Amino acid sequence: MHSFLRAYPTEAKLLVVLILISIGLSLASPDFLTLVNVTSLLNNNAVNVIWAVGLLVVLIAGGIDISFAVAASVVQYLCVYAFAAIGGGNWAIGFLFAGTFGLALGLINAFLIHQFRIISIVVTISTFNAFFGLLMFFSSGRFLYNLPSWWSSRVILWEYQTASGTWAELILPVAVMAAAMFATWALIRRTTTGRQLYAFGDNPEGARRAGISIGRMQAIAFGWSGMMAGIAGLMQTHITKEVVPNALIGRELEVLAAVVLGGARLGGGRGSVLGCFLGVLLVAVTQNGLNLLGVSPYAFKMVVGIIILLAISTSNLDPSRLFRGAAK
Repeated sequence: MHSFLRAYPTEAKLLVVLILISIGLSLASPDFLTLVNVTSLLNNNAVNVIWAVGLLVVLIAGGIDISFAVAASVVQYLCVYAFAAIGGGNWAIGFLFAGTFGLALGLINAFLIHQFRIISIVVTISTFNAFFGLLMFFSSGRFLYNLPSWWSSRVILWEYQTASGTWAELILPVAVMAAAMFATWALIRRTTTGRQLYAFGDNPEGARRAGISIGRMQAIAFGWSGMMAGIAGLMQTHITKEVVPNALIGRELEVLAAVVLGGARLGGGRGSVLGCFLGVLLVAVTQNGLNLLGVSPYAFKMVVGIIILLAISTSNLDPSRLFRGAAK
């Protein structure tokens, strides 16, 4: 336990806060800690987690990406027309196309950042507006509902009928979320490239002098974020069974806040998949609890802001000391 707390202090704090909030909400609302609500939380936030692990790699490398939600929307439209052109497709082709389209958009960000030596937040804000403007221009804001059956048909991985007659189920995006988390963990923790990403984010000049290619690191980081954005867009369409050009816009800061809350440092060189997942889960649980309690949705941003402020202000506390003190 002590070794976990020393290795993952932020994640340990988040886990404790998440448990305390969950206990409080379960006492305040009998509908919170139910199998139906828990599985619904996982289903509804799978897309945010996929986005988050992509963004995590960018933050570890010392960058920031604001364009991933728009990239997901662009990929959705590109996929609709690509699938129509090849006569329908299937899930294997779907993941291939979505990942490739997203990767290409991410590499555009990396190219602009590296080629013109512009800070990433400026570039991704610019591409956010450029991608969205082009999407609205070419799509004319049309909603698309005529999707291939394999894409729109609900894929249920597991289901269970509760005593009340309601169904608890886990759907395909949850499995894709788990795969995205594992792939990102493997990239940043089990490869030389991952170690280079941490080194580059922590000390770019030192990494450059050590022979690490700046352009390669930026391409991998933003390419990974773009690929995850594309896959998340594919999953969002599977959930909603429609493609809407502006449906995903506005979720960027929520995901960014969750990743930072999970321990990723805006200056680079720090972050973990576990912390990323817990950060998204904490934001989701807070929002879900407020909804169940009938609190105005306008209060959600305020509450999340307070949680983030508390997390940042207590970032220097060492949870392992608390446990050692309690053990004495």
